[in-house]
Parts: sequence; C-alpha cells; structure tokens
Amino acid sequence: MESIIFLFTASLLAGIVNGVAGGGGLIAFPALLISGIPSINANATNATALWFGTVASTVAYRREFLSQRHLLLLLSSVSILGGIFGSYLLLHTSPAKFSALVPYLMLIATLLFIFSQPLMKFLNKRNQNSESIRLPLTVILPWQLAIATYGGYFGGGSGILMLALLNFTGLQNIHRINAYKSWLASCINAAAITHFAFADKIIWFEACIMAAGAIIGAYSSAYLARKLHPLWIRSFIIGVSLSMTCYFFIQQTNKI
Repeated sequence: MESIIFLFTASLLAGIVNGVAGGGGLIAFPALLISGIPSINANATNATALWFGTVASTVAYRREFLSQRHLLLLLSSVSILGGIFGSYLLLHTSPAKFSALVPYLMLIATLLFIFSQPLMKFLNKRNQNSESIRLPLTVILPWQLAIATYGGYFGGGSGILMLALLNFTGLQNIHRINAYKSWLASCINAAAITHFAFADKIIWFEACIMAAGAIIGAYSSAYLARKLHPLWIRSFIIGVSLSMTCYFFIQQTNKI
C-alpha cells in the first residue's frame, strides 16, 4: 500500500509539472526505481503511464495539424520506426548494463531540461523575427530518426530535442511546433509501448495507478499554473532530478 501511495503521488506530481513546465518523467522514472522495480521494467512502465498525458496534449492541439500534412506524415513514419528501433535496443540491453546507464541517461535528460528554457526563448524570438532557416528533409529525417530512437530507448529530454529540430523544418508558429512535438512523441511512445507490451516488460498495475495520477495531475495543472510561478516548478524539478542523478551515481559506485 505504501508503494501504491508513493507511485500515485509521484505520478500526480509528474502530471502537474508536465502541465506547468514539463519534465514529469524526471520524477516518475526515479520513483519507480526507488520502489524496487527493475530499471528496464521501470522505463517501460513510466513510458506507458505518461503516454496518456502526451496524447491529451496532442488532442488539445488538433487544430494545428491542418497544414503541411506531407511533412507530418514523413516525420510520423520516421518517429514510429525510431520508437520501434529504440525499444528493440532497450529490450536487447542487459538489465545490468541499462542500470549502469541510468545515471548518465538521467544526467542527459536533466541537462536538456535545464537548457530547455533558453532554447524556448531563442525559438520564440526567432519566430517573432521571422528568421526562417529551413533544412532539407534529407537532414531533418535522419535527425528525427536518431531522436526517436533515443525516445524509444529512454526518452528523457527527447521532446526538447524535437522542438529544436522542428524549428528548422519551415514551421514558424510556436504552437504548431509544440503540436507536432506532442504528436511525434505520442507516435514514438506508442510504438515503444507496443513493443514493450509484447515483450511483457510493462508492469500494468503500477502503470494504471500512475496513469491515473498523471491524468489528475495534468488536469489540476491548469489551476496551479495560475497560482505557482513556472520558475519555482522548474527549480523544484531540477533540484529533484539532480539529487536523483547523484543518488544513482553513488549507488552505481557502491556496486563497483
């Protein structure tokens, strides 16, 4: 019962911070590990639990998909392939090796989250100034495949990487860029989750508990966003994720 309450609370908090500032996975994934769930199962369960919130964001942005459907189709196809490939790599990584990678993956995700705010300010300024730098699809699609592969393997910070990449596809409206990012993240996670489900790596009871908490948290975030300054939320997430990263590095060192 204590574990259920802990995971529900963690996912509730993850849903709230996802709605206000993003980065909920940096809270939910460590919570699963602390609960004693093996790292690969924790990653698969976390992806499943938080996928519902990503889909909800995509539905909210549905009006932004009315143009450039050819680009969206190509990016979606590449994202699904990357999600499958990334989850394949994860399932063929030994639990010991993945556990050893967890501190480094957490560090990468945390650093990407820390630099996401300056990136968003840059993208907003660039879009306002209509400084359009468009890369060819022969560059965009391989990069998206790489990001999607990382997303299927671990995923923390992949949304930030997609925001940066989408800014060079010719999309200039920041809301449309966010919409594409949410949809592509949904595609990546859907492909990975399907693979995880067939491999029996998802712990469904914990996934359902956390999905419920994430949905409630995401719904509550609309109210809390008006009460809490996003900087406070970001500082809290950075503090927690850095603490968890240090904890996992120390744990890994002790094992050695």
